[in-house]
Amino acid sequence: MPKLGMEPIRKAALIKAAIAEIGAAGTLEVTVSQIARRAGVSSGLAHHYFGSKDQIFLAAMRHIQTLFRDRVRSELKAARTPRERLNAIIAASFDPEEFAPEIISSWLSFYVQAQNSVEAKRLLRIYTRRLHSNLVFNLKPLTNAANAELIAAGVAALVDGLYIRQALGENPLDRFQTMGLVWDYLELKLGQGAK
Repeated sequence: MPKLGMEPIRKAALIKAAIAEIGAAGTLEVTVSQIARRAGVSSGLAHHYFGSKDQIFLAAMRHIQTLFRDRVRSELKAARTPRERLNAIIAASFDPEEFAPEIISSWLSFYVQAQNSVEAKRLLRIYTRRLHSNLVFNLKPLTNAANAELIAAGVAALVDGLYIRQALGENPLDRFQTMGLVWDYLELKLGQGAK
């Protein structure tokens, strides 16, 4: 078995440290030195691996999105019908791990960064298109194509809005009540636009 070099280990440590530092600060206003110190490496090495704080943060968001993708895949394993797959996507979106303070801070900072960074905007677009595509794919067997597009946009907006409210502590509902709101929306819209 080949040995794992130090570079992937250090990069992973820097990514985890970036997420933790952003979570502690609640903002992107952290330094490469703070991230490197938490990771146990020099700031010079952090710059060598990533080039800048923005690149470290983008790598951290890619990592967070990969974890989310893996959560969705895990939820989808037991789903057999289009409706079960929709429920699985919604369940993954409101997974308790998504609400860890450092993950919340990273997502909220990411949305802000995407307004000014071409790379962050591109990464956000990939995430939103993937979510939309997965929703539409599973909605099409349940309704017509135009309605599937509209319902997918509504579900995504609800998920994002409820997530932000939950993240900011403005949503007194538990995970299942929150998912229930999205499921109720799906039932309502699918009932209105059945094939």
